[in-house]
Amino acid sequence: MKNIRIIIAILFSILMLGNCTPNKKHSENQTLSLSIGVMSSMDYLPLAVAQREGYFAKHGVDIEIQKFLSANERDVAFQSNVVDGGVTDYTSAALLNAGGFDMKLTSKCQAPFYIVAGSGSGVNDLAQLKGKKIAVSQNTVIDFCVDMALASVGLAPKDVEKVEINKIPLRFEMLRNNKIDATGLPNPFALIAKNEGARWLVSMDSLGYTVTGIVFSQQTIETKSEAIKKMYAAYNDGVEYLNSHTVEDIKDILIKDLMFPEDIAGQVTLPKYTNAQPVRTDDKDIQKVVTWLVSNKAIEGTFNIDSLINDQLTQ
Repeated sequence: MKNIRIIIAILFSILMLGNCTPNKKHSENQTLSLSIGVMSSMDYLPLAVAQREGYFAKHGVDIEIQKFLSANERDVAFQSNVVDGGVTDYTSAALLNAGGFDMKLTSKCQAPFYIVAGSGSGVNDLAQLKGKKIAVSQNTVIDFCVDMALASVGLAPKDVEKVEINKIPLRFEMLRNNKIDATGLPNPFALIAKNEGARWLVSMDSLGYTVTGIVFSQQTIETKSEAIKKMYAAYNDGVEYLNSHTVEDIKDILIKDLMFPEDIAGQVTLPKYTNAQPVRTDDKDIQKVVTWLVSNKAIEGTFNIDSLINDQLTQ
């Protein structure tokens, strides 16, 4: 009887080992996945390049990129777990975090915003915006950029008439039809407007502001941190590609993914992209955004920037 029990125990152990081994192999070979929400702007270009060039597959991660027309639509998808993360701006990130959504800003992006005056506005410089109609979406990055641009020439928000228009394509259409005098736009809309006679008054990078980045929900960070790190490895490959190739080499991406018209895609000046860099709590840009949101009573003065930042995933 004793020998029979020993044999049964050995057989059971062999069975258990047999069951575990295939699972381990499956886990090692399994492709990790993430879904990321974006808008048509230059800040997600390294991800678009990584997708075209196969860098995600190279690093063993499957990335689904979903596009949205407005920041609100992107943020609702993020909060509803339709996407795991997104390319967003510091204002949206801070508002979501302050509103109780557990998420983190994990890296910076590079893409300028432009303050653009309509062709029929008569506005040739920032100082001439006084008393003019400027389209914004309240407490978004465009609203922030407008206020910072005004401040750079000694104007205050009360010195202009702000018009609430949420969606970027609608703001663009109202600008080109002279229904508003100015607005803030990313590319490709800013470059299209310029080619149609609008004037670029200032770019936010020329004023020293970098205010976009990549965010993930805390749940995603806890369950898919390895996928995020692999995504950043592919992102860095995309950056290397952009910094060693010409606009002509990515013209198809500009047209297909970023919605640049074919006749002006070749005019694009690319930002100087850098490898994924974490946002730090003492970075002046995130501090400026939070101070601005507090002054607008959009978030409480007790807001803790530390709760917004995860600086460990780009390493």
